[in-house]
Amino acid sequence: MTTLGLWQFAHEVCVGDVIFAKQGLKKIVGRGEVISDAFFDDARAQYKNVRRVNWTDTGVWDCPGQIPAKTLTDITRLTAYVRRLEALFASDLDAPLPASPPDVWPPYTPEEFLSDVYIGRDQYDTLCNLLLRKKNIILQGAPGVGKTFTARRLAYSLMEEKDASRVMMVQFHQSLSYEDFVMGYRPSEAGFTLEEGPFYEFCDRAREDSDRPYFFVIDEINRGNLSKVFGELLMLIESDKRGAEHALRLMYRDEQFWVPENLYIIGMMNTADRSLALIDYALRRRFAFFDMVPAFESDGFRKHQRTLASPRFDALVREVEALNRAISEDSSLGPGFRIGHSYLCSDDLVDDQFLQSVVAYEIEPLLQEYWFDHLESAAHWGDRLRAAVSSRG
Repeated sequence: MTTLGLWQFAHEVCVGDVIFAKQGLKKIVGRGEVISDAFFDDARAQYKNVRRVNWTDTGVWDCPGQIPAKTLTDITRLTAYVRRLEALFASDLDAPLPASPPDVWPPYTPEEFLSDVYIGRDQYDTLCNLLLRKKNIILQGAPGVGKTFTARRLAYSLMEEKDASRVMMVQFHQSLSYEDFVMGYRPSEAGFTLEEGPFYEFCDRAREDSDRPYFFVIDEINRGNLSKVFGELLMLIESDKRGAEHALRLMYRDEQFWVPENLYIIGMMNTADRSLALIDYALRRRFAFFDMVPAFESDGFRKHQRTLASPRFDALVREVEALNRAISEDSSLGPGFRIGHSYLCSDDLVDDQFLQSVVAYEIEPLLQEYWFDHLESAAHWGDRLRAAVSSRG
């Protein structure tokens, strides 16, 4: 086992986890439940780092699909694959499979959201009310305004805990289809197998836990063809079409399907992407749109700025604010192309080297794309930004 595998074995595997033991890449030889923490057993001749396991099944089974080659692999998120593995043992069990104990997730309050995300309380309340009423919302804004960062934390704040099991994130792209997203046939050793996609599976999970909210997060939502991706479910995501009374028959299976009322969809959309066509009216009608803007003047960012106490950081912020005013007034760009505050927010050390790197390798290339037909403007603002963080300044 590699060093990474040993670390995961000791720190990431938890009591209550279900594990599958493999033989090569095609055979499963056991299914069990972890019942102890990791410990070192010096009495063993080899493999002295151990955990106790309650093996519910032992034998040899052909695996439904290729087994990951890595010695220790977390397959939690491969939900369809896990279901096929569990199906190997379902007929052998006289009683239900042992349930893992519920995870204890860290609490997460609206106050923590406001500390993490640089928006005001009124904006947060509006955002929550829109999502709870419409059930589908799109966070739209320029690069670096924190759309993805905000989406997950918005979900946590409404759940009041950081329960990652109730949040699923996907990214749309031009070639994504209904077969990828909802349900379709995929190649297998037996030919083609009908498999559920992430949206189908997540709706299933939310439906079985109807008393708690679930959040499906879609990055780059406007890059997908919604009619092609959602198919007949496009109607069912509307806020007034949720629930069993609005169920429709699925395209690939004789099954009545509906989107549960406790499932909320949060999309993200970059307003500065020139390659995107006009937004589909189907998308407009089913989602509320919330503008996210650079938050350099917010209380949260100003507090972050004061904490750093860096003259060069302050100088760069002033230049970026001036740059954003110029971008807003440019008839070929506009407010949707402004530079977001997250370019200057990092968990790493925010020193001169960091600031110079952000300017040279992140903001300047973006400006060259913005002003591809007027490179003098890009060069002018690049010079100003570099001067603000120069060690000679």
